[in-house]
Amino acid sequence: MIFAAMAILARQYEWAGRRLEPLKQRALTGAARNVETWPRIAASTLLAIGLICCGVAWVWSPSVPAWWGLPNRWWLPGGLAAGISFVVSGLVALGLITWSYRRFHRSGTPPAIEP
Repeated sequence: MIFAAMAILARQYEWAGRRLEPLKQRALTGAARNVETWPRIAASTLLAIGLICCGVAWVWSPSVPAWWGLPNRWWLPGGLAAGISFVVSGLVALGLITWSYRRFHRSGTPPAIEP
């Protein structure tokens, strides 16, 4: 997301353009590292699915349970908008995991890192 924002800024500002390529390399290196091993892939996938499940709970908005010790207004704050944001974020995360797996893990080609 930071790379995407910097790419937009680079169209307007020269300082952003100079920082774009190193940021791109760091983003690609991070994406490649996150799909190096099966435990990392599984953990990332489970966290993304967990985020989607939390979003569904927010959208569904169950009543406040008896064990909840805080004020009722603190139960699932943000309402529908927060739930939708969680679901969309989880889907984006799953998409990025899939892209990283196809790009780096399956092909076996790490990103080119410039010295």
